[in-house]
Amino acid sequence: MIEPRNVVARDGVACAVRSAGTDGPALVFVHGVGSTAAIWDAQLRAFAGAYRCFAVELRGNGIPKPEPSPSEITRAGFAADVVAVLDAYEIERCTLIGCSLGGVVAFELWQRDPHRIDAMAIVGSFARYPDARPYADGIAAAVRAAGDMETFARGRAAKLGLPPERLRETIEQMACKTVSSYLAATEATWTGDYLDLLPGIVVPALVACGEHDAIAPLALSEEIAAGIPASELSVIAGAGHVANADAPARFNERLHEFLTRRRG
Repeated sequence: MIEPRNVVARDGVACAVRSAGTDGPALVFVHGVGSTAAIWDAQLRAFAGAYRCFAVELRGNGIPKPEPSPSEITRAGFAADVVAVLDAYEIERCTLIGCSLGGVVAFELWQRDPHRIDAMAIVGSFARYPDARPYADGIAAAVRAAGDMETFARGRAAKLGLPPERLRETIEQMACKTVSSYLAATEATWTGDYLDLLPGIVVPALVACGEHDAIAPLALSEEIAAGIPASELSVIAGAGHVANADAPARFNERLHEFLTRRRG
């Protein structure tokens, strides 16, 4: 059973978590800028038998209400949300699995509190996004031109390489956010630079990319894998930008292999 819970970070900002499983090492899942924590439900169900699983609902993501000030929606704030979940469940260290923005959050948390991470899986993400400033500005302009998140979500979802059955879910998850929160999260997502951080990541890392990911293409995952010493690169066949939801069975199999080798 997946259980939702609200949590408050050390800076007083509310976030939330969806959890499953009562025994085993901790797996913490972090969603992308256009998703919610529910994007990881297939993983929570798949891994709850052997792990304690937690999908973080980042601040300003529609849950809980009211949303924080846009000035509090930052990469540092997102890392604080992960720490808040770890502290709420008395978890000292975890394997952090992040998709897109979630990968950025993994790098930010490693920069701030590396002792909280014992391994990571980076999915459809990047250490530094090419032409980040114009790219983020272009997304912000598209949001403002759309006027509301649902209209924007319909246009954005068409660019993600989604299987047809994933289109409605993607639009609903993106549309639950407010324009102001999404703009702040957009700025946080695309403008970080962690390239110099990568060689200092000394825990095992799985770097995965969807075969059809046009948002964070394979070259960006290759760059991460080349930078992290104990990393392995995997392409998830048939998946787009959100590989864990686009091809959950294949993604889960690859993650299971990675986790099993670590435990062995």
